[in-house]
Amino acid sequence: MELQQMRYAVAIADELSFTKPAEQCFVVQSALSHQIKALERELGVQLFARSSRRVELTAAGDAFVSAAREALQATQRAMMDAVATEGEVKGTLTIGVIPTVTAIDVPHALAGFHTACPAVQVRLRGGGSEQFVDDIRAGQLDAAFLGLAECEPPEGLAFRELSQGALVATLPADHRLARKKLLSLAELADETFIDFPNGSAGRAQSDLAFRTARVHREVAFEAMTTDLFTGLIRNHLAVGLLPAHVVPDDPGVVIVPLVDGPRRIEYLAWNEFNPSPATKAFLDSIADD
Repeated sequence: MELQQMRYAVAIADELSFTKPAEQCFVVQSALSHQIKALERELGVQLFARSSRRVELTAAGDAFVSAAREALQATQRAMMDAVATEGEVKGTLTIGVIPTVTAIDVPHALAGFHTACPAVQVRLRGGGSEQFVDDIRAGQLDAAFLGLAECEPPEGLAFRELSQGALVATLPADHRLARKKLLSLAELADETFIDFPNGSAGRAQSDLAFRTARVHREVAFEAMTTDLFTGLIRNHLAVGLLPAHVVPDDPGVVIVPLVDGPRRIEYLAWNEFNPSPATKAFLDSIADD
């Protein structure tokens, strides 16, 4: 069994296709298929159920790919650790960044890290905190910036708390409550809301606050970007709850503090088990920032 065969199997499992992995691995599809068949013969099991239209992992394939990912990650760490002993950190660093980071200037932090470790290739991924937590555990992310309700720290991961803060009501500038100095959740009960998708970590803190206040609300719009939040609010389609620092300077939108609003904690999280030299260097650079 060769490492390249493991890479092929993982790529096919990610795409559930032979076509795109062949392009990604710079081989013709027939060669990729031949290598997988050779691997299956060596193992004595079928890894993929496949037809002309579908590709699916078998139970044996699912078990193999999970172990293959770990083996490939260990191999990459071994290579980077060997290089690091020569004084220069190399390799890749994959970081998850939620769209509402306020505790740290991410571009500035990355600029400092790039200056210190120019040989590290940095890959950024956008998304939600709950998916990032799962991806770190699965070894698909090295670290991530998260925003979670204060009662829900990232379980099973190492983390550093970056900031705490309350969300604010975000309203159209001419809204009937826009001139208030302070609002309660009860005063927003009849409003139509935009929020993060149901079940997401970005939504959890707001849902919890409304349940605690025993206030029902209607969430008619769901989005993942603050630009879409503020666009809908500016156009009188909804109101929302956001960290004050992510609301853009927009004459069509105002923010009002909440007396009983949800609280949110931002974290930098990573898997403490055998982090790569690039991950260690990045964590050190954030600590020094």
